[in-house]
Amino acid sequence: MTKDRTYVDYLRDMLEAAEKAERFVAGMDFAAFKGDEKTAFAVVRALEIIGEAARHIPGPLRKRYPEVPWEDIVGMRNIVVHAYFSVDLEVIWRTVQDDLPPLRASLARILADLKAEGDLG
Repeated sequence: MTKDRTYVDYLRDMLEAAEKAERFVAGMDFAAFKGDEKTAFAVVRALEIIGEAARHIPGPLRKRYPEVPWEDIVGMRNIVVHAYFSVDLEVIWRTVQDDLPPLRASLARILADLKAEGDLG
């Protein structure tokens, strides 16, 4: 039996998956990424996790942190899950390179804010 998950658990899932995706591609260029089936698959899975977890973040918290593109994150999840047969690895690469570092920083800040407020569940 699993415990009920809180939005803090989902924020932590998002942060962990973002960290993993960045770690998976560390030292690679796009050509190496595109040619490495296992890494590409793992990164797509990390983006699925980030998007699925983002779906569980309540509206008031999303509104409090508008710099996080919550809907875009969920949208990316929908693309990689439902259009898995036509995922553009260049888009995945750009997402990891350009979007995950600021997302990771925002998630760390959100978790720090919640900890300071005594709201870490």
